[in-house]
Amino acid sequence: FTTNSLMKSDFDLIIHRLPECKEARLYIIGDLHVGAIEANIRGWENFCQRILQDKSAYIAIIGDMMNNATRSSVSNVFEETMRPREQKRYLMGALKCLTERILCIVPGNHENRSGKDADDDPLYDVACKLDLEDIYRPNAAFVKICFGNRDRSGQSVPLQTYVMACLHGAGGGIYTGATVNRNERFGMVLEGVDILAVGHTHKGTVSKPSKIIVDTHSNSVIQKSMTVISACSWLSYGGYAMRKMLLPAQAQDPDQPQTLLLGGTRCGRYIKTVW
Repeated sequence: FTTNSLMKSDFDLIIHRLPECKEARLYIIGDLHVGAIEANIRGWENFCQRILQDKSAYIAIIGDMMNNATRSSVSNVFEETMRPREQKRYLMGALKCLTERILCIVPGNHENRSGKDADDDPLYDVACKLDLEDIYRPNAAFVKICFGNRDRSGQSVPLQTYVMACLHGAGGGIYTGATVNRNERFGMVLEGVDILAVGHTHKGTVSKPSKIIVDTHSNSVIQKSMTVISACSWLSYGGYAMRKMLLPAQAQDPDQPQTLLLGGTRCGRYIKTVW
């Protein structure tokens, strides 16, 4: 046992270099809820096949990948379509062929149920089985994505760089505006981050809040924006959401999922949202 085998800190930056990539399609994947009756497993499997066929596609996993009902949770263990161990086994198989496309993994509140009950982190078990523990973070992942290459004195220098913060998210809020406000408020404490990606509320939203920055080096005042994306879930409406009178939210469409287009060339960079 060594310190290298310990789970890495949230503040340990994850760095990915995509030297041959000029544009990447980034999918924020969370709230799959494997084991829930309402989970769109067939749609998810079709989506995974699409990712394999697209060499410029990458995914960031932001938790609640498994429903993970326990006796002390609000989910009903007797309504699950898979036992928790089967949910882990399913995810291991589903993600095995996508390991080179995964940029980061963070757990959600459903995985954290096992931590409270049994000091276990089932999504970390999945990451370790797939040899992806280096890109697993317990609460939030900060990811640096470097595009393209140019030579400078014999050294390879990225053409463009993006920084993304990924976490599962928190808080309820019946209305979509509450979700947007909470996410943007947290985004204001993040300096140097281009994208904030969260899930949890199942409300698919995108906003672009800005902050005013005083640059003392160039003696200028600039405005910098951030893309804040709240990911859709992979659940159809019903069950727990119906019982709790939660408002229906748009689920992920496997044929046209939420997509972030990241581009990096000598002429500049861009972040576009498509779905």
